[in-house]
Amino acid sequence: MSIQDNLQHIKDNLPSDVTLVAVSKTKPADMIFEAYNAGQRDFGENYVQELCDKFPQLPGDIRWHFIGHLQTNKVKYIISFVHLIHGVDSFKLLKEINKQALKIEKKINCLLQLHVAIEETKFGFSFTECEELLKSGEFKNLTSVNVIGFMGMASNTENKNQIKSEFESIKKFKEKMSPINPQLSVLSFGMSGDYPLAIDCGSTMIRVGSAIFGSRN
Repeated sequence: MSIQDNLQHIKDNLPSDVTLVAVSKTKPADMIFEAYNAGQRDFGENYVQELCDKFPQLPGDIRWHFIGHLQTNKVKYIISFVHLIHGVDSFKLLKEINKQALKIEKKINCLLQLHVAIEETKFGFSFTECEELLKSGEFKNLTSVNVIGFMGMASNTENKNQIKSEFESIKKFKEKMSPINPQLSVLSFGMSGDYPLAIDCGSTMIRVGSAIFGSRN
């Protein structure tokens, strides 16, 4: 099946309130163009250098999502054009995004990454750390970041109940935090292998790569 067919297949079964982010990391510009010409506008990249290389080659109305682990010293390279930063996993990173956004008088949309997986290798806040951050005075002073929701990655396991429980924990946490911060509306979880389950568990944004572009290079 072509990229266009793959996109159509996914979108045909997608609820209207769920955003599809096409994960285009390692994919060449011509494949992204093919998806763009099929109507896709949201694309996700994991690496700053790769995103900076692709940005000038592709149409200006693409909404670029940074979905990888972002180092503080790399924020300045993407701040002027990034649409949404998904994996904000520390207060230090959030402060740096705020600082760089202030310089260009822009407000940057961000998601706080929650650590819900069993693996230690995945990044993110614990629920307690995240709650403390959202209630803190320091957080309220960050006027150039817009935290609009949460991002999470489930454990790398075949156990669907484990994945379901991890996804549901993110949604429950959002419901708990919404009275404190009413703009927490985005839940970014679910990938090629588990996005139907993620949507059932309340995801409003799925990050799909191989189901659109084929296996990774």
